Amino acid sequence: MQRLIPVLKRDNVELELIMLIRTVLAASKEISFRVSQGALAGVLGSTLDENIQGEVQKKLDVLANQLLKDMLLDDDSVRAIASEEEDFVVAGTPNAPYIVAFDPLDGSSNIDINGQIGTIFTIYKARNDVPDDSELQFAQPGNQQLCAGYVLYGASTLLMMTTGGPTRCYTLDSTHGGYLLTENSFDIPLKTKEFAVNLANYRYWSDSIQSYFNEILYKSDEYAGSSMRWNAAMVGDIHRVISRGGLFLYPQDSRSGNENGKIRLLYEANPLALLVENSGGQASSLGQPILDIQPSSLHQRVPVAIGSKEQVEYYNKFL
Repeated sequence: MQRLIPVLKRDNVELELIMLIRTVLAASKEISFRVSQGALAGVLGSTLDENIQGEVQKKLDVLANQLLKDMLLDDDSVRAIASEEEDFVVAGTPNAPYIVAFDPLDGSSNIDINGQIGTIFTIYKARNDVPDDSELQFAQPGNQQLCAGYVLYGASTLLMMTTGGPTRCYTLDSTHGGYLLTENSFDIPLKTKEFAVNLANYRYWSDSIQSYFNEILYKSDEYAGSSMRWNAAMVGDIHRVISRGGLFLYPQDSRSGNENGKIRLLYEANPLALLVENSGGQASSLGQPILDIQPSSLHQRVPVAIGSKEQVEYYNKFL
């Protein structure tokens, strides 16, 4: 099996970007260790605080965010960082070439039940036309990403990452502490009979979205026998989609604050969309390619349909 760095060099990734990726992954290894310790490390349970999203923070959320923040700001190739857990952009090294955005721990509700959780990250070129700590640093569409990836913490710790080419899977080898290439590329099937969505929100969806589910669950011969798979962690559901196909949905709904769903464009939708599309899948928001969306705010939310091409296209017909 090949180590991470030789694979990146073979993909002609710039050395400075490789070193930055190493910094992100160094933090992920520490997070992986803390996750594996669970209650032994005192990281279970909630804090008394809420993040910018209005969500109660878990102790492990705060720890993971601080680890990534400290290590990235100590890297002189990072001009600015943005985190789902931070209100504002944090400036790093002036004139540095890269900016990094991350969701330190996606699936926080699963922490205390030992469920799937993961770290999502994305890297862009820094902008020279705006201040280092400006939100406009990150006002770049997803098709400008230089690198996108996630680390899934579970029975094994997996890294899924693309630097513009195929999405590759690496597994953390606890023996020597490095990530080893275990899947060179993925080819998401055009259509399956699996989908991931929180059906408890059915009552809040528009008639058109309800019609889609009525069709695939009760009427369509083509999708008869469809099964729902739902982890309550987007990173876990997307990993299943990349691995064997299917459809991940988080639509907009009628509840206050959910007019655009709950998925953050910068921290979740863009990096995961790139990983899926570089695996032969499709990612859209209200029929528009996610990677073409021009961001309007740092913590912008968008409805998403991500997965097997034919399933995404069929869902979009109902919108």
